[in-house]
Amino acid sequence: MSDEPQRQQPDRSWAPRRPQAAAPRRGKTAGTPQRTGWRRLIPTWRTTLGSLLIAALLVVGGFFLGYHLVQIPAANALATQQANVYLYADGSVIARDGEVNRENVTLAQISKDAQHAVLAAEDRDFYTESAVDPQAMIRAAWNTATGKGKQSGSTITQQYVKNYYLRQEQTITRKVKEFFISIKLDREQSKDQILEGYLNTSFFGRGAYGIQAAAHAYYGIDAAHLDAGRAAYLAALVNAPSQYDVITHPENREAVERRWNYVLDGMVDEGWLTPYERAGMRFPAPKQTTLPTGLSGQRGYIVTIVKNHLIENDIIDEASLDAGGYRITTTLQKDKQDAFIDAVNDNLMDRLDQKNRKVDTHVRAGGASVDPKTGKVVAMYNGVDYVKQYTPNATRRDFQVGSSFKPFVFASAVENDSRTQDGRPITPNTVYDGTSERPVQGWSGHYAPENEDHRDYGRITVREATDKSVNAVYAQMAVDVGPDKVRRTAIDLGLSKNTPSLDDAGPSIALGVATASVLDMAEAYATLANHGKHGAYTMIEKVTKGSGTVELPARRTRQAISRQAADTTTSVLRGVVEKGTATAAQTAGRPAAGKTGTAEEDTAAWFAGYTPDLATVVAVMGQDPVTAGHTPLYGAMGLPRVNGGGAPAEIWGQYTRDALQGQPVKAFDLRLQPGAWRTQPPDDDTSTGPGSSDDPTGTGDSDSDTPDDADTGSRTPDDTEEQTGGGRTDGGTGNTTGGNGDDDGTTDDGTTTDGTTTQDTTGDDTGANGDDLTGPDGLTGALTQNNRRDWW
Repeated sequence: MSDEPQRQQPDRSWAPRRPQAAAPRRGKTAGTPQRTGWRRLIPTWRTTLGSLLIAALLVVGGFFLGYHLVQIPAANALATQQANVYLYADGSVIARDGEVNRENVTLAQISKDAQHAVLAAEDRDFYTESAVDPQAMIRAAWNTATGKGKQSGSTITQQYVKNYYLRQEQTITRKVKEFFISIKLDREQSKDQILEGYLNTSFFGRGAYGIQAAAHAYYGIDAAHLDAGRAAYLAALVNAPSQYDVITHPENREAVERRWNYVLDGMVDEGWLTPYERAGMRFPAPKQTTLPTGLSGQRGYIVTIVKNHLIENDIIDEASLDAGGYRITTTLQKDKQDAFIDAVNDNLMDRLDQKNRKVDTHVRAGGASVDPKTGKVVAMYNGVDYVKQYTPNATRRDFQVGSSFKPFVFASAVENDSRTQDGRPITPNTVYDGTSERPVQGWSGHYAPENEDHRDYGRITVREATDKSVNAVYAQMAVDVGPDKVRRTAIDLGLSKNTPSLDDAGPSIALGVATASVLDMAEAYATLANHGKHGAYTMIEKVTKGSGTVELPARRTRQAISRQAADTTTSVLRGVVEKGTATAAQTAGRPAAGKTGTAEEDTAAWFAGYTPDLATVVAVMGQDPVTAGHTPLYGAMGLPRVNGGGAPAEIWGQYTRDALQGQPVKAFDLRLQPGAWRTQPPDDDTSTGPGSSDDPTGTGDSDSDTPDDADTGSRTPDDTEEQTGGGRTDGGTGNTTGGNGDDDGTTDDGTTTDGTTTQDTTGDDTGANGDDLTGPDGLTGALTQNNRRDWW
């Protein structure tokens, strides 16, 4: 062991070490300085590029994912709802039904000015741009976020998608769906299709969805007739429908006009409007009151009746009607409809005192008017107001028609060549026993109807019995003809086979126990006016939906009863107006035929009548407003009773006069049954001689076989040209075919000078048709004396 001191080794646990150079990091070159401080927060270009690539992949992937996941959905319920539009025959609107006031139209049915105005207001580059405009969307979002007002930034395509396929909520989800659906839709539909859809779904205020409804709501015209000025106002409304209605918000007029000018200036900029046209334009203020689209007044009744008519005749099914979108042109004529309302108001409603007379609160009225030649219903009256009285009085079948049914009995008698119990043919001059409560002969049961006021008439002709509405005569006639044949004739003329109390009536059928509707009766009387030729009434002129037309069933006509049966009935009914129970109908100022009627216990009063041009039936009914039960009309209007010759005939006369105003006066052209003017007295009355109370002339004819009216010596337009048998006679006076058998080219034996036979000529001094002769007591006599100039 050496004595030299040894060097001590340092303790490894605490001795300092020489620092070693750090090994270079992987991927880094030696000597590259490290990023320190704030520099470490900035991504490198490699990081930025990578992030952008990832983001781009996500966007593209998200777009394709969204494009494939988001499908074009079915249209929302609100967008497909439309109103059915009901129109008068002249095209003016009656009403719109449905919860949504919308009527879809094709682009061709929208004026070019309207199309251009909306494009100028909402999307001027619509035809050249894509379905979406991201730049506009971003700008709108920024403006909304910075408080510059909510802006959609949507193209017309996007707005249409929102209106038609989506809801109106402001959510990110809805906006995303709108974006993708718009892109898809732009690939599947043309620009014209999208614009058409947009114009039909946009809301314009006043409850109007779509430009067609808006055009009517603001200007009362179709969208096809919008000019640039009106179209620009409607286009301006889309931006703020409620606030821009200058009628409800006149304080916004200045802002509205600025928007209106903006639209027009845009049309000029795009070349859709010339500067010259633009310079002369003035703001077109909309209507003060919009066209009513509700169902008040007569509108609701008409809509209800027309809808039922469409469904019952298998023209449109109920489900399709409920879906809406139909444009239904009716046969109703506005001037006649207004005339009917005025006539009812003037002669009935204005005479009621509902505060002081309780019975006046029970009064109802119904009416219907039909063109005999076409079967078109030209006017109806159903009640004072649909929202107050829901039941349409023109179509209800719960009130007895009373004696207005009697003409069907006589027409059936002539049609079936019926004879009385003692074998005499039934003609206008057949004599019956008119004793009140006389038992009906030839009927298995006992039936003895009483006449009005229990009046006895004794021997009376059918003509006079019709004038005075003698129940005893017509009950017997119904048995002579046969109730089943009478029923068949009534149905052939136009009554529904389902008419209550029509099937189970015996002799009482003649007294009108059946409860036909006013419209049914108008159809039947129109058949008489049309010489027995019947065709079911129609109230539909045309039905369209969009650009398509709904096919209507062809109207078929047939000879329901012979012309002689119908015309002979007409000749009898003329006396009712001239000198019978309906003289009030003479105010029509035209040749007329008709019959009054009263229901049992006076719960309804009727007048059914016609001219050669128009068949109209009016009924006044009593109904308790609380219980809906039928009530008598005693005391109504302050009168002891209401009968058919009162208010119903007065309404008929005024309406007929006004409805036919300006049309030439026409005379009836009638061909009567053989022997129509030859009296057929009963066998037990053949001994009646001169001086008999029943036959003062001693001719054996209680009606004298001579018209009651004396010859005025001059022809009036009431002169009715009638044909009887094969020869022709003319009831006109003062001409070569006048009422004198020696002056009309007819010999006393009934042979005309040209060799034809006039079977109705009796060889005396009376003409073949005394009903057409005029006199001071008849309609024509009064008109000739007092109103001659009005006829011409």
